[in-house]
Amino acid sequence: MIQLKTIEEIILIKKSAFLASKTLGMLAREIKPGINTLYLDKLAENFIRDHGGKPAFLGLYDFPNTLCVSPNHQVVHGIPNQLPLCEGDILSIDCGVYMNGFYGEHAYTFEVGKVSYNTKKFLDFSRKSLYIGISNCKSGNRIGDIGYSIQSFIEKHGYNVVKNLVGHGLGKNMHEDPKVPNFGEKGKGLKLKEGLVLSIEPMVNIGTSKVFFHKDGWTITTLDKKISSHYEHNVAIVDGSPCLLSTFRYIYKELNINTLEEEPFQNKKIYIDNI
Repeated sequence: MIQLKTIEEIILIKKSAFLASKTLGMLAREIKPGINTLYLDKLAENFIRDHGGKPAFLGLYDFPNTLCVSPNHQVVHGIPNQLPLCEGDILSIDCGVYMNGFYGEHAYTFEVGKVSYNTKKFLDFSRKSLYIGISNCKSGNRIGDIGYSIQSFIEKHGYNVVKNLVGHGLGKNMHEDPKVPNFGEKGKGLKLKEGLVLSIEPMVNIGTSKVFFHKDGWTITTLDKKISSHYEHNVAIVDGSPCLLSTFRYIYKELNINTLEEEPFQNKKIYIDNI
C-alpha cells in the first residue's frame, strides 16, 4: 500500500536523512588505506546516537551493525569487519537513521586513496545516473520512467545495473511500497503522485549485471568479481517535482569537491533548521 506523506512528515524524514548524510560526511575524513570497516561502523553508531538518532540498520531484519559496508566487488549489505582497506579500493557505505518516528537512509561510494582512471570514470557515471533517475521522479511520470532513464544512461556507457535489487518507498518503515527498479520501460508502472517519498539507489556494476548471494544471508557480490557502486538519495515529490531529502554536501566538504548537482532538486517548503 502506498503511503503519501504530508509536508510535515516529509520534513521529519528529511531530518533523519540529513543525520545519515552528516554521518557519511564525518566518515569521509576517516576513509583511508589501513583503516578497517568495523572502526567506521563504531564511529557511525556513536555519531548517530550523539545527535539524537538511532542506527536504523542495527537489528533491522537481524542485521548486526550500523553500516552496510561493501568494498570493491561487493554490491550491498556488506558486514563491517577488521580487514584493512587498501590503496585503490572503493567502498560503498549505506547508512540509515531512525528519528522522530521516521527513517532516512543514504549511500555513497568512496575512493580509498588513489584509484585508477577507469574506476573514477565508472564512479562518475554511476553517480550521474542517480540524478538522472531523480529528475524523472515527478508527478504524472511512472516508476518505469525512473528505471528506464537510469538503465539507458548506464548501458550507453558500457556498464550494467543490478536487476536483483531495487530502491523503495520510505517513511515510518524503512522499506515501503513501491519498489523502484533501476531498469524498466517508459510509461510503465505506478503513476507518481504528490507526497510520494522514495529511496532512489542505482547499484551499478562495471561488468556483468549478475550477482551472487552469500551464505551469511547479507553479502552480495558481483558474479564476475568486478567492482560495483552504490549511490542513494531520499527524494520526495513536492509541488510536482523531485525534492532531495538527503545531501552529499557534507561528504563533498570533506573531500573538497565543488558541484551544483543538487541545486535543481531543492524546495523551500522542505526546510529544517540547524542543518
